[in-house]
Amino acid sequence: MTRGNQRELARAKNAKKGGDKGKKAEDGLSAAARKQRDAEIMQQKQKKANDPPGAKAPEPAK
Repeated sequence: MTRGNQRELARAKNAKKGGDKGKKAEDGLSAAARKQRDAEIMQQKQKKANDPPGAKAPEPAK
């Protein structure tokens, strides 16, 4: 039990040093909205991967 204080000090030091390391930023979306957004992103990635090399992607309308 002599190391109890040392352990607590080390934990506090590491918590202070690490901060919010490893935490994902919350984007404020519900689970359903996040799932919809991710599905659209994945569809775009799959479409891009299936396009033949050298094919130009259509430019977005202005």
